[in-house]
Amino acid sequence: MTIKIGDSLPAGTLVESIGYDDGKNCPMPPQPVDIAALCAGKKVVIFGLPGAFTPTCSGSHVPGYLKNFDALKAKGVDAIVCMAVNDGFVMGAWGRSQNVGDKIRMLGDGSAAFTKALGLELDLTAKGMGVRCQRFSLLVENGVVKQVNVEGVGPANCSFAENMLAQLG
Repeated sequence: MTIKIGDSLPAGTLVESIGYDDGKNCPMPPQPVDIAALCAGKKVVIFGLPGAFTPTCSGSHVPGYLKNFDALKAKGVDAIVCMAVNDGFVMGAWGRSQNVGDKIRMLGDGSAAFTKALGLELDLTAKGMGVRCQRFSLLVENGVVKQVNVEGVGPANCSFAENMLAQLG
């Protein structure tokens, strides 16, 4: 069942690679991030997408959240999280290539366990990508979902930063 407004976020752990070893040209080993702890007492925007380095995700989705970072913060958002069914190393490298700095936390869900717990998995096996995450955004306040936007269910680009800003009023 897909996550909906009023639901508590399911328990889950994603991974994050913070920092880069320039000498080896690779992200540092990923560390676990408990989603419940991340959202406790905070207003968090979580947006998910099918994969790192894919055209729409790299060309529009992540750049839109970067562009609107200050406006989202002004609306009381404490943290912005990008998640995809990729490992933490890939998410770290992608974040670096997108110049997210500390504005967007790039979290990996390599086994799609959290994605499945949200009910937002997308089978792209026929396209050679395996099980991935649908394109979505959530507004979470203190672990409770306040907004859900899932592409293909809602209007086009409903998961993009501009729509989230409009929902925040």
